[in-house]
Amino acid sequence: MTPRGCFFAAAGILIGLTGARAAESGAPARPRVLGVAQVAYYVRDIQLSRKFYGGFLGYEEAFTLAKPGGGLRAALFKIDDRQTVELVPEVAPGTDRLHHIALETDDVEGMRLYLRSRGIVVPDAVTKGQVTAAYFSVKDPDGHGIEFVQYFPRSGMAGDAGRHLPAARVSRHLSHAGIMVRHLDAGLAFYRDILGGVVIRKGSGDGKRLSWVNVRVADGADWVEFMLYDQPPPLAKIGVNHHFCLDVTDAAQAAEILKARPLPPGASLSAKVSTGTDHKRKIQAFDPDGTRIEFMEPQTFDGLPSPWSDAPPPS
Repeated sequence: MTPRGCFFAAAGILIGLTGARAAESGAPARPRVLGVAQVAYYVRDIQLSRKFYGGFLGYEEAFTLAKPGGGLRAALFKIDDRQTVELVPEVAPGTDRLHHIALETDDVEGMRLYLRSRGIVVPDAVTKGQVTAAYFSVKDPDGHGIEFVQYFPRSGMAGDAGRHLPAARVSRHLSHAGIMVRHLDAGLAFYRDILGGVVIRKGSGDGKRLSWVNVRVADGADWVEFMLYDQPPPLAKIGVNHHFCLDVTDAAQAAEILKARPLPPGASLSAKVSTGTDHKRKIQAFDPDGTRIEFMEPQTFDGLPSPWSDAPPPS
């Protein structure tokens, strides 16, 4: 059994015991939250975006979803066998690009019942998906769409295992999704207290106030990054804050690979390697709609833990 398998087996025993106690009390137990399964963004020009996520980043469009009445509903590019980037044609120009983020669970119906027991507004039933076996959506405290998805052997992703994963893709894993959070306490109440997440880092850009809080999912290594703010930023800044991060073993090498590839109009690449306050090397790019993508080395450059900030959050 792989280390990941051992971890999930052990976690399953723990959750089973927790579930038994919850059953005794009459409250639904929280199913596991395994990782970030998807990030989804509105796009203005689907062909330009296909050139960016396909030709530039090197991913393949594994699923193309149609609307019931015809026309494109979404295009999904596979990062690995459990993660995708979903592109959705925009419904209105000049708006926030974030459509939703999705978290993988091992029991989507159990998660629906659990969240309902915790006072979260949930749909009456889960939806059968083409890519996942089942999913449902809720709103987090800041109004972001959060999907919970479960893969079964008969799901589209399971049937596509090992396919649409070209060697040209710049990264094999999406480590985190960044979302804007206005009130830290409310965000933590949902992602930490209800979903079981763990705060793994608090960071500050200027040392005077808290800028970021990273909350790792309860039963995996991926995390959601809170981009804290007090006053609503301009639209261009929202595209910087609502971002996602791809793991790369060598940021400089990733920069050289990407510099050799053509950028579609409107997209940009910042190929100069920088070191963040977390002591990790990274580069970044912006898709044709201004959504930011980080390419970051998983480990700190000096081998030391990322600094932790005790600065207060924005008021």
